[in-house]
Amino acid sequence: VQLQASGGGLVQTGGSLRLSCAASVDRFSRFKMAWFRQSPGKSRVFVAGIRGNGGNTYYADSVKGRFTISRDNAQSTTYLEMNSLKPEDTAAYFCAADANYFSDYLSREVEAYDYWGQGTLVTVSS
Repeated sequence: VQLQASGGGLVQTGGSLRLSCAASVDRFSRFKMAWFRQSPGKSRVFVAGIRGNGGNTYYADSVKGRFTISRDNAQSTTYLEMNSLKPEDTAAYFCAADANYFSDYLSREVEAYDYWGQGTLVTVSS
């Protein structure tokens, strides 16, 4: 399984970005997908997650109402639409896939995810 994240960049406070994560995998709909972020000197933290059917989404309190996670199973791609960006959103953003097909539970823990993308940098200037 390979995950390729893209879409990061430099944006001003209040701006928007759309991140994409393309997966090279069979039966993509079986994977629970998530976005995490990591700022320099800090741990990687959960941002948003989505179940395989796309019907259930979950968000960190810090991004709720501003970020939207979605997926296109036909294209094996996960998206993170980020609006009203703040300087504190500056981080490297990573997509991740949970291959535990036997559970619908979507974890917010790094250890639950089996595959990771390379990260894409988002910088929000004040």
